[in-house]
Amino acid sequence: MSSVPSLPRLFVSANHRFLITADGRPFFWLGDTAWNLFHRTRRDEAESYFADRQQKGFNVIQAVALAEQNGLNSPSANGQRPLHDNDPARPNEVYFAYVDDLIDLAAAHNLYIALLPTWGDKVTPNWGDGPLIFTPQSAYAYGKWIGARYAARSNLIWCLGGDRPLYRGDADWSLVWRALAAGIREATGRQGLLTYHPDGGMTAAACVHAEAWSDVVMIQSGHWARENPAWEWIESLYNLQPPKPVLDGEPNYEDHPVAPWPTWNPANGYFRDYEVRKQTYRSVFAGGCGVTYGHHAIWQFFGPRYEVINYADRPWYDALQRPGAAQMAHLKNLLLSRPYFSRIPDQSLILSENDPGAEHLCATRAHDGQYAFVYFPNPLQTAWIDLEKLSGPAIHAWWYDPRSAAVQRVGDFTLHPEAFTSPADGPDWVLVLDNARAGFNPPGVVG
Repeated sequence: MSSVPSLPRLFVSANHRFLITADGRPFFWLGDTAWNLFHRTRRDEAESYFADRQQKGFNVIQAVALAEQNGLNSPSANGQRPLHDNDPARPNEVYFAYVDDLIDLAAAHNLYIALLPTWGDKVTPNWGDGPLIFTPQSAYAYGKWIGARYAARSNLIWCLGGDRPLYRGDADWSLVWRALAAGIREATGRQGLLTYHPDGGMTAAACVHAEAWSDVVMIQSGHWARENPAWEWIESLYNLQPPKPVLDGEPNYEDHPVAPWPTWNPANGYFRDYEVRKQTYRSVFAGGCGVTYGHHAIWQFFGPRYEVINYADRPWYDALQRPGAAQMAHLKNLLLSRPYFSRIPDQSLILSENDPGAEHLCATRAHDGQYAFVYFPNPLQTAWIDLEKLSGPAIHAWWYDPRSAAVQRVGDFTLHPEAFTSPADGPDWVLVLDNARAGFNPPGVVG
């Protein structure tokens, strides 16, 4: 590890709304989903993947130690199973040495790993290959073991769950997850953030919010509709007490079929980059401290060695260059180009009637009114914006293109309500409003 750069550890900000590095810099979680990274890649493939994601501006990779898709009983790409006899008390040192190597390789590419110690199908029987191998006692011991193994890695975020609820109806698996969290905490001394990847919807995330061990609350807005109201779920969690950072850890994946369960109707089509942008921008503007992008072929590392899952339409190495992935950095750069820790969600900026579905606008601003962003999902969409909530003698207005980061100056305005119409050559745009005296860079230009 001596030659591996030590990334600054991550913490929750003083106001409990954002993430911050140990050296005081804002950290916008821009994640990518690589669930089967450790099980389905060889080292050269993982290095190629990390290099691409670093170049595209990602900073968090979500991956699982005990993977989905028969991750216990099928050998990995390197010919190893993670556990001897599927016993969490008997981890395979050769398998986990590869996990060690990839965590360090990620650090060399300035990437954090959001590590799931196990996928949820090893804990709850809802679906998946399993098998169920954890009790509270074995989960605590495994958490203590894996926590101790990676306690010194500063580029690690702990993520429990794996597409599962803590409890549902009379079924309660929370004791297992709490025991796993307790084992990790005991071994790490609370070093490293701890979050939970739930199943789809907001209810599971609200349950996790109440857990004392949960530092960051994650939702999964998911893949079953084009307009799942992620912004509503984020806002609901943002308003809970005590305040915690929230984010959408699994919005619609680029090139994922729309609602493929139980049987996919090809007429539903696939989510493309436009649908990804709509979900990610609106969840962040509703109060998210970041967001995770995903591609349907990449999370499963679909390629010649593996059968396709759920109608992936291209191999993972081709999917690296899909437009949605390259566009995600524009969201991060937009937020970092303005004072970061002062940002709050504020939908009252939008004075017009706001559609709850496909045409929904979403707004965020600095608490002192120095700037505001409003996401317009459609071209030639008109909305009245309350400029009286902003500050300064005048407001500079810009249109920011979330596809290319190109900007257009709109003009200067006084602090009165004003109607804005998004440009025709969309589909989507961000209206940027700045205090004219603030001296900000053009939107998206950091530093």
